[in-house]
Amino acid sequence: MEFDPTRDYPLGIRRPELVTTPAGTPLSEVTLNAAREGRLVGAEIRATPETLRRQADVARAAGRSQLAENLERAAELAAVPDDELLEVYTALRPRRSTAAELESWAEQLEGWGATRTAAFVREAAEVYAERRLLAV
Repeated sequence: MEFDPTRDYPLGIRRPELVTTPAGTPLSEVTLNAAREGRLVGAEIRATPETLRRQADVARAAGRSQLAENLERAAELAAVPDDELLEVYTALRPRRSTAAELESWAEQLEGWGATRTAAFVREAAEVYAERRLLAV
């Protein structure tokens, strides 16, 4: 059966077979006991890009376009290593990065397939330049 964002929400209840961990563990097996027994590790208790994109479809169908955009960026960022993601977050703080450093981060994000987020970083660099918030 094809995914229908208006009929299949909430996914975990109406279409739990569509929700898995990054390694493919079904939602029904994501339990506290599984974690206690070591069958689940921290990296497995996260949303997959596919689930986030489906949630974006649900948000868009409900007329919540900004939430849909945020979920689509989150889906992109699922492929970015956690330590790199934290570095990007830190680089985006005012006066932490030069325009060239932010451009470098945008290029790296594109390399991970995070094109929406790369565009966001470039937009932030433009705004920071206008407001004199770039590092010197």
